[in-house]
Amino acid sequence: MTEPSEYPSEWLRGVLGPCVLQILADEATYGYAIIGVLEAAGLGEIKGGTLYPLLTRFEKRGLVRTEWRAGEGGPGRKYFSLTPDGRAELAQSREQWKFFSDRVSALLAEPTEQTDIAKEQS
Repeated sequence: MTEPSEYPSEWLRGVLGPCVLQILADEATYGYAIIGVLEAAGLGEIKGGTLYPLLTRFEKRGLVRTEWRAGEGGPGRKYFSLTPDGRAELAQSREQWKFFSDRVSALLAEPTEQTDIAKEQS
């Protein structure tokens, strides 16, 4: 199967939050770098107009904290890092995603596999 050039926007909206939390789990970083990691992971081009409102919502919910740092040869940057509540949210999102994606994968499996799954659950 070839990699799609673009995913449906509703799919990306559904997974963007947990993916951003995961990126921030490793280290504090700034918006443009987050966009680069998402693109490198194969999620396509994420616009700042999509990312920054999400980060603002995370900040309001206490999932991330922000800090301004001097830029290297340029303007300062706003860095985002996870709070303990953000780490808890990420852990819960991982569990929920695993549960949900397993069920969707089973449902979208080839018809013979779906039949086998339905028989096993009966």
